[in-house]
Amino acid sequence: MAEPTTANPPKSAADGSNITRLRDLTPMQWKSGIAAWLGWLFDGMDGTLYTVVAATFVAQLLQLNDPTDPSVKAHSSWIQFAFLIGWATGGAFFGHIGDRFGRARTISITILTYALFTGLSAFAWNWQSLLVFRFLAALGIGGEWAAGSSLISETWPKKWRPWISAVLQSAYQGGYFLASATVLLLAHSQYYPRIVFVVGALPALLVFWIRRAIPEPEEWHAAKQEAKHKEPGIIDLFRGDVLWITIPTILLCSAALTTVWALIFWMPQQLIKIPDIQGWPRHEIEQYKNYVVLLTTFSAAIGNFFAAFIARTFGYRHSAAVMFFGGLVTMTLTYYTERNHTEMIYYLFATHFFVQGIFGLFPLYVPPLFPTLLRTTGAGFCYNIGRVAAAFGTVYFGRVSSPRLALLYVGFVYIPAIAIALIIPEPDKSEKAATGERIDFD
Repeated sequence: MAEPTTANPPKSAADGSNITRLRDLTPMQWKSGIAAWLGWLFDGMDGTLYTVVAATFVAQLLQLNDPTDPSVKAHSSWIQFAFLIGWATGGAFFGHIGDRFGRARTISITILTYALFTGLSAFAWNWQSLLVFRFLAALGIGGEWAAGSSLISETWPKKWRPWISAVLQSAYQGGYFLASATVLLLAHSQYYPRIVFVVGALPALLVFWIRRAIPEPEEWHAAKQEAKHKEPGIIDLFRGDVLWITIPTILLCSAALTTVWALIFWMPQQLIKIPDIQGWPRHEIEQYKNYVVLLTTFSAAIGNFFAAFIARTFGYRHSAAVMFFGGLVTMTLTYYTERNHTEMIYYLFATHFFVQGIFGLFPLYVPPLFPTLLRTTGAGFCYNIGRVAAAFGTVYFGRVSSPRLALLYVGFVYIPAIAIALIIPEPDKSEKAATGERIDFD
């Protein structure tokens, strides 16, 4: 097996040494950036639709009238388990495809995959079929993350990475917003909740068309030519110096993903159990739940840029440690006791600021850690393997007596996560120095 190439690629636009303004970007950079942003937007929407309607949809599939029935809780968690396993599998598989056959080609395949199977989720006839459709949709969602982030890291200026990373992640959280807005608009449809999955398939197909016109990055072409068909494989993530990048990155991503997916999945189910709203009509409880999801999505987007600010100023280690500590404190304060529906809004706003905000670091931090021909493989594997931990965490913590206690306990994952954050690799000195340069956004 060939060792990963570490030769410096030829100087390209991604170096960014002569670019200080948005108007200096090339048309190819703009197309790549806009397409990646839209792809992440619809990734977020398709990935979130199920979590918003899980209780209602699974209750229908089980032919139960009560979405709070314990059987709904158990079956919905297994569907989410399959989704996260599919996401991890897709990230690893399509990550390798992206390094071998190109970022743009892989993006097209992954978008088509998640669009098709999100749409088919609307036609699930039992909970097992929904589980299969969500697993297959997740293959594409996981693969698109690695290919899209690698494409941007190789085409946009290095010195902009903290801010562009936050912009990309805020697009993903914009997908949460679209998912919640879709549910709010269609909640009174006679086809609800099935119809929301049909909507989730439509915009992804538009992005698939846009991305067909994007050429492969120069850096990837140069690395392919140098490798002469002796590209590294996934085993090379665990060899030599790359091993010491792979291990702490896996641990960091696993800690972050386990907590955030437990929060995203169990929070809506916890909200509908708040004691002081139990006398409300069912549609008012659904509206309250979706309103909270929308508000916390906005908070998460702000958190992305806060994390980017710390990373740009003090480095990724400090930024990750601060966000993990904030997540530990806010998760504990939010869930250690029962709160009324008004208090919960304020506490969850702070919680999502940290718990989701840390993901503003990952899109353009993880891929550049790896050599060019291991970039999507490394990003896809290390980031998405954390979803396996998140999948088991969703089921394990779901066995706790209530969603509130499950979320309280999962927050303690941040205690070892703070220690992990202090040993993660930093970008090389030249890139870190570059982030300190002033960027004139005009």
